Amino acid sequence: MSSTKLRKIIHVDMDAFYVSVEIRDNPELADKPVAVGGSRGARGVLSTCNYIARAYGVSSAMPTALALKKCPHLVLLPARMQVYRSVSSEIRKIFQCYTDLIEPLSLDEAYLDVTDCKMFAGSATLIAKDICRRIFQELKLTASAGVSSLKFLAKIASDLNKPNGIYVIAPDQIDNFIDTMALKKIPGVGKVTNEKLIKDNFRLGQDIKNSSQAYLISRYGKLGALLWQRCHGVDERTVVTNRVRKSVGVERTFAQDIDQLSTLMEVLQHILLPELKRRAQQHLQHKGIARIGVKVKFSDFQQTTKDYAIAELNIKILQQLLSIAVARGQGKSVRLLGLHLGLTTAQNNAEQVAFAW
Repeated sequence: MSSTKLRKIIHVDMDAFYVSVEIRDNPELADKPVAVGGSRGARGVLSTCNYIARAYGVSSAMPTALALKKCPHLVLLPARMQVYRSVSSEIRKIFQCYTDLIEPLSLDEAYLDVTDCKMFAGSATLIAKDICRRIFQELKLTASAGVSSLKFLAKIASDLNKPNGIYVIAPDQIDNFIDTMALKKIPGVGKVTNEKLIKDNFRLGQDIKNSSQAYLISRYGKLGALLWQRCHGVDERTVVTNRVRKSVGVERTFAQDIDQLSTLMEVLQHILLPELKRRAQQHLQHKGIARIGVKVKFSDFQQTTKDYAIAELNIKILQQLLSIAVARGQGKSVRLLGLHLGLTTAQNNAEQVAFAW
């Protein structure tokens, strides 16, 4: 383990956030498979779905047509982003009752550093439980939480007792947890990488511990170095509350690789672009857009990016960039799609920021 001072980190992740808000506001949907996004009468992709729908094989970023084949009685609802943003702000207010060290990752998840929180005699476990209790009591929504002294383990832990659960990895449990931890749970290890690791007889954290750092780096590059660190309990990243932003990006890894450009276009327009606009808005109050771009990761884990210098978020250009990037794969299917924009360094008036839709 790292010699860095042990921190108490909580990763809070809302359960099926968009859909849960919709069901809360319309309780008649509680026992039905529900998804946000897509449309029965038009092409599109799902933004998210509830756990009932997931039991039918439905998943986020799935084409609507495929989701309806898997679950013909799926209830499709349009996204209400303003509502979700408002609820997210209320969640943030609850977090602030426990700590000022909050690192939002999206509308529905965040890291909290509660090392110096004196509530519940400083017990991070009890603090996490109380946070989830208050979210349910005040907002009628459930959240899951992971607790650890390391950021990556807190994030892994938050997914282990979903939905509406808490998982704690105490400092004296870290070594044993990592030894039996499937490598695919480490953030950054996707399907293709995990398959490569399995072929090399790397399945669990203990397997990485038994290898050498030099070999891992020679075989996997930067990912090899990351694997070695994580499996030796090294993650010195702190909870970051303020960052000097040079860029803003969003991305989505698909449950199943996508080989149709038209489907990728739907994901770009209806899922990633609205999310990028939302994330960028606060930064564009003081800065302008310098360039925009797309990122594509193929089924063999090779990736490519394509950027264009322009001072506006232009959907037609993004679509052109996506076409060029996908063509570079020479027919390979796509496992991840991302959008990003670069920010100017000069101060700009918010009224000078242009959005082209």
